[in-house]
Amino acid sequence: MLELYQSEGCPHCAKVRAKLSELGVSYVAHNPRLPGDEGGDVANDVTYDELTAGGEDQIPYLVDTERGVTMYESDDIVEYLEEHYE
Repeated sequence: MLELYQSEGCPHCAKVRAKLSELGVSYVAHNPRLPGDEGGDVANDVTYDELTAGGEDQIPYLVDTERGVTMYESDDIVEYLEEHYE
C-alpha cells in the first residue's frame, strides 16, 4: 500500500498526486497540516507524528508499505513511482 502525506495546496504534492493518477496507482492520502499551507498548523496529530517519524517535517512524504520504502522530495518520489509502478 502507498501512503502519501501531503497538503492539497502544495505544488510539490500536486506533482506526486498527478504521477500517481497518471500511473493509475491507488494510495491513501494523509493531510497532517491545514490545507493550502505547506508549513501550516498541524491539523491531525496522529498523521503529523507519522510524517515526522520519517526524520523530517516535510511534505510530500511517501510510504510504500509493501517495499518498506519511505521518502521525501517530490522529484525523488516521482522517479521512484516511475521505476516501480509503470
